[in-house]
Amino acid sequence: MSDGKNGITYADAGVDIDAGNALVDRIKPAAARTKRPGVMSGLGGFGALFDLKGAGYRDPVLVAATDGVGTKLRIAIDTGHVSGVGIDLVAMCVNDLVCQGAEPLFFLDYFATGKLDTDTAAQVIEGIAEGCAQSDAALIGGETAEMPGMYPAGDFDLAGFAVGAMERGQDLPAGVAEGDVLLGLASDGVHSNGYSLVRKLVEVSGLDWNADCPWQAGTLGAALLTPTRLYVRQVLEAVRAGGVHALAHITGGGLTENLPRVLPEGLGAEIDLNSWDLPPVFGWMAETGGMAEAELLKTFNCGIGMIAVVAPDRADALTTILSDAGETVTRLGTVTAKQGVVYSGSLR
Repeated sequence: MSDGKNGITYADAGVDIDAGNALVDRIKPAAARTKRPGVMSGLGGFGALFDLKGAGYRDPVLVAATDGVGTKLRIAIDTGHVSGVGIDLVAMCVNDLVCQGAEPLFFLDYFATGKLDTDTAAQVIEGIAEGCAQSDAALIGGETAEMPGMYPAGDFDLAGFAVGAMERGQDLPAGVAEGDVLLGLASDGVHSNGYSLVRKLVEVSGLDWNADCPWQAGTLGAALLTPTRLYVRQVLEAVRAGGVHALAHITGGGLTENLPRVLPEGLGAEIDLNSWDLPPVFGWMAETGGMAEAELLKTFNCGIGMIAVVAPDRADALTTILSDAGETVTRLGTVTAKQGVVYSGSLR
């Protein structure tokens, strides 16, 4: 073999191990903020350990969810505002977990890029840590992959997965029946679904990301990068209070496609569209694209990011619990004996 004095190095091939090590050192304090009962190891090992007994569980069932951020990531990369997509990544996973009745326990991320920019990656992962801290989930590991030739300069991709737990027999949905009340929890905008259409509508509008936002102060890009709302603490408090029969995270497919996922066969729902005000971002998109109301409802959350299906005699108490926890709660309608989602009124 050569003595290595003039040999080709991994850095010559485009992979900077020192940058990767620097990133791990930078994100350690952010990850440490997310430590919770059950965590047994820190960053840097080949795997991460978690003690379910240490987290307080006696007979646990594990629940797992995985997701990404979708093409919202394109806007973040193009504008350079990347910190919020870390929160999005966590939210898209943990908001799904709680719909099963599970408490999120830990999260792991995957960050892939052609050439590692330590500052960009650190901002993203610090956002992930913030999302975990707000959800009481530990960021216990992840992977940063530098893959020259796989991504254009400046581009990166994100994926993540969360693991949660519940005591056996406490899974949702359970007990959904005709007459149950639908409580809608407000979204913080578009969240992280439908962004291929969002980007098409922005293209049709002729605006760029740095243009003044048509519906609020600031730039269009910043408005569309508002992070996905985290519902974990609020809805788990409601679940533990009793009376929640199901939870539906309103993601891709909108209200029309997501609510039926938690309803037993043969049951449906009636929703009064006049019961809440359509946030202006959706009105702007509808006007820009000439979109029909039905298209909005099966594509976007339209201002309702989570729906709780609750027992009628618990609806008022649960509304108070959720409101006191910071949620804007709307009584949307009821569960019916006719399958499918039926709307009355109109989005406004």
